[in-house]
Amino acid sequence: MAPGGPLVVGVAGGSGSGKTTLARELMSRLPDVEIISMDSYYKDQNHLSFREREATNFDHPSAFEMSLLVQHLSELRAGRAVDVPVYDFGTHARKNGAAIRVRPTRIIVVEGILLFVEPALRQLIDVKVFVDASADVRFIRRMRRDVAERGRSAEQVVEQYLSTVRSMHEAFVEPSKSLADLVVPNDHVDQYAVATEVLVAFLLQSDDTSRRRTRAKV
Repeated sequence: MAPGGPLVVGVAGGSGSGKTTLARELMSRLPDVEIISMDSYYKDQNHLSFREREATNFDHPSAFEMSLLVQHLSELRAGRAVDVPVYDFGTHARKNGAAIRVRPTRIIVVEGILLFVEPALRQLIDVKVFVDASADVRFIRRMRRDVAERGRSAEQVVEQYLSTVRSMHEAFVEPSKSLADLVVPNDHVDQYAVATEVLVAFLLQSDDTSRRRTRAKV
């Protein structure tokens, strides 16, 4: 971590594991936090037809503009704000001209399924957390989310899960769990609660230690 820069916390895990829920909980319980979703960095596909966009394998590393996410995290660590693109799941493309300004807060939480797959990205993350949930739980959560929030039919969710989501999880997401500093189990409420308490306490201590070291160098 750059002296005086944000503490970057990466939250990875399978689709439907509870990454966003954990990121939001950290934001509510820790001081001065911003959240970045890896989903915002899906490659811009406005140049493709809608049918071509639909055929994209959104669970493969090549679907993301990794270089832009690396650039933005580097900028934030250096104390500079960035403009995060806005991705529209209905059109499978970025909203032209739309962006969300993210400032270099004390803690930056970035969440996404493939955070730990790209080496250049891993190097920018100070604390790597993997949210772990069984396949059936993840599928049910994904089904509920995609139908309620992303306008998908149940049939579309099942087809995508069987064609790409499951195989990409096994090929990329699950192996990345071994790279995590902490695994948060999220099948049962009690286990999740205990792991979250441990994580919050650790991050509070890490952030305080970082600030004291920075002040000592001034």
